[in-house]
Amino acid sequence: MRDKTIPKYTISSAAELLGVSIPTLRLYEKEGLLIPYKKKSNHRRYSESDLERVRCIRFVINEDKISIAGIKRILSLIPCWDLLGCTEEDRAECLAFKDHTKPCWNHNHTEGICGKMECRECKIYNHFASCNDIKESIIARSLNFNMKTYKETIT
Repeated sequence: MRDKTIPKYTISSAAELLGVSIPTLRLYEKEGLLIPYKKKSNHRRYSESDLERVRCIRFVINEDKISIAGIKRILSLIPCWDLLGCTEEDRAECLAFKDHTKPCWNHNHTEGICGKMECRECKIYNHFASCNDIKESIIARSLNFNMKTYKETIT
């Protein structure tokens, strides 16, 4: 099985493969939707996972007419604290737990689980690269929540 997170495409190759401009990729990076790997020379490299993320972003913008701000809000709803198993103490200090305007990887984490890792390496950032993964996670969590709420109501 190949690793989709290995950075191998230059910014110009990625832009060409995706049919977007280089400034568009830089805009997505500036907005925190994309975290390309940067070599010591500061040259960007993109992985298959990054390309899938951009395809998802482009689809949502063009087909669903959701703005970049809207996409950031949707991504901010991913319960990273639950998926990573953060403690109550971690959540109390976590901006991603308190904020709902941008995804967790856009926060400057200095403490807890996230303070010890690079955002590009985070399983939350990497798992939610495709639109299908995001949708499936939301559905699964919603069904889980609804079942839990239902069980609490009948007991």
